[in-house]
Amino acid sequence: MSNLEITSADLAELLKNGAPPRLLDIRQPWEFAVVKLEGAHLATQEKVDEVLQQWERNTPIICYCHHGVRSLQATVFLRQQGFTNVRSLRGGINAYAQEVDPSLPRY
Repeated sequence: MSNLEITSADLAELLKNGAPPRLLDIRQPWEFAVVKLEGAHLATQEKVDEVLQQWERNTPIICYCHHGVRSLQATVFLRQQGFTNVRSLRGGINAYAQEVDPSLPRY
């Protein structure tokens, strides 16, 4: 695993922490409506503009999607924009539902 990714178990630990990372959901609105992690922001164009213009470059950010492909691309993009503390959820929300929280709907 590269330093661009985080496992579901490691993310679960971070979310229990007092200062959890910001969650950026890199899926379509219909996917977000089916299932999302608590506190996640859907990466709409407006949200991405806000992230790029207003969030500190050292903000802890975890990107996630369905299986981890789109979120890895988003992680690379954000790193290229100068964000230093951004990672992608390996296996996406599907892996998180399988490995951490089976109550989450899967699709």
